[in-house]
Amino acid sequence: MTTPELPATTLPSTPATRPLPTAGSSRTGLALGAGAYLLWGVLPLYFPLLAPAGAVEIIGHRIIWSLGFCLLLLTVTRGWGPFRSAFATPRTLALLAVAAVFIAVNWTVYVYSVLSDQVVDAALGYFINPLVTVLLAVFVLGERLRPAQWAALGCGAGAVVIITVGYGRLPWIALTLAFSFGMYGLIKNRVGRTVPAIAGLAAETAILSPIALGYLIWLGATGAGSFGTHGTWHDVALVSSGIVTAVPLLMFSAAARRLPLSVVGMLQYIAPTMQFLLGVLVFGEQMPVARWWGFALVWLALVILTADGVRNGRMNALARRARAAG
Repeated sequence: MTTPELPATTLPSTPATRPLPTAGSSRTGLALGAGAYLLWGVLPLYFPLLAPAGAVEIIGHRIIWSLGFCLLLLTVTRGWGPFRSAFATPRTLALLAVAAVFIAVNWTVYVYSVLSDQVVDAALGYFINPLVTVLLAVFVLGERLRPAQWAALGCGAGAVVIITVGYGRLPWIALTLAFSFGMYGLIKNRVGRTVPAIAGLAAETAILSPIALGYLIWLGATGAGSFGTHGTWHDVALVSSGIVTAVPLLMFSAAARRLPLSVVGMLQYIAPTMQFLLGVLVFGEQMPVARWWGFALVWLALVILTADGVRNGRMNALARRARAAG
């Protein structure tokens, strides 16, 4: 997934600071959130349509056309202020530059996994991602975990060991996707309050665009590029990668402002579930016993993590009501 590209992994702000959504706002948010994850879930069907472009060429086009689409949106929405501020603030610019590196790695590995028939490994990465977020909360933010969260991390670690032993190799695609997106989410959480989604994505792609443009020019000069040499529809498909990138991200951003964090957390499993089903049922990827056991442990970890999150959220809500009543 290029999700986030799946941004639901950003570390949440204190629930007490979030406004309570209205019923109409919640319905709209649910539709937008589900739509975003459904679009991310079908991405494995999109990238093969860009053949014969390889993974790195696709990412180059994705960066350039995403930047163009975001700049257009900034013009339409008059959102240039935060974009300029991001480049005028050294700390924010540095954080966005690091985020850009992580998302570029995530995008490249994800597209490679799809083009090399390893969609199930990609799905595993995004199933593991919530566990990585918890891990980062401990080692980067210094948070203390509850016993259920430690149990979930143990199940996740066990899954990686079982899959590694069963396959005879580390599931590097899954781990790279999980950790690169986890780090991206962590950094975006640090700047998310000052840099809106469109301005943030525009800044990240602007930072990456000189390298992407240089690579695409080199491909064209050497005759190794596919743009302009395989017909109009191929070129249109490559250009549309900007829209494919930005639209679900903007839908997610709008949903996150309307929904409780617990609902957003549940929605994030839509995309990897769809990718898993596509990998097994559509692309015919093999699921040996070791992989099934590994996925079973990951799913168990997610059940534990979700149940603990819901329970803790309810306890916090009751505590806030008690303080308000007192």
